[in-house]
Amino acid sequence: MATQDQEIFAAFMKTEIGFLTIKADHTAILEIAFMDHWEKPDRQNPKTYPRHLKSGLIQLKEYFRGQRKEFDLPLNLRGTPFQKKAWRTLLKVPYGQTCSYRDLAIAVGKPKATRAIGGANHRNPIPIIVPCHRVIGAKGALTGYGGGLWRKQWLLEHEKKHFTRIARRNE
Repeated sequence: MATQDQEIFAAFMKTEIGFLTIKADHTAILEIAFMDHWEKPDRQNPKTYPRHLKSGLIQLKEYFRGQRKEFDLPLNLRGTPFQKKAWRTLLKVPYGQTCSYRDLAIAVGKPKATRAIGGANHRNPIPIIVPCHRVIGAKGALTGYGGGLWRKQWLLEHEKKHFTRIARRNE
């Protein structure tokens, strides 16, 4: 039997880019996964979700409504030290903006590691919140996205569309 520390909660939500599964333990968000079809949730009671999972659902809904540009959630980024550094650096890429794989490689102090950055992005366990969709090819091309290029394009267009409105509201 799992202890409280090992218990994993899974919440599901429908979005414009398909269904999402958001997983968390008692301390942090662990994963967001894209699903192309609805999967029947476990018998978990949303009333028992940890506060940060409930907050994550609210914040993601606000993001998809164009009302949120930053997330304020505890994250447990599980990966290699390089991957974690890349993911923490991704958190600094502003809403509505993009950078290249090379820009990100330079930012993590490994300017020749563009392929490794691509690999880290592909293994990002918490897409959208850790915005790997904001990383594009050197010439502006959309390249690689674990959730599919159509989702990456949708997310970038969504942020571009709402960027000015949110920026004005926050001034």
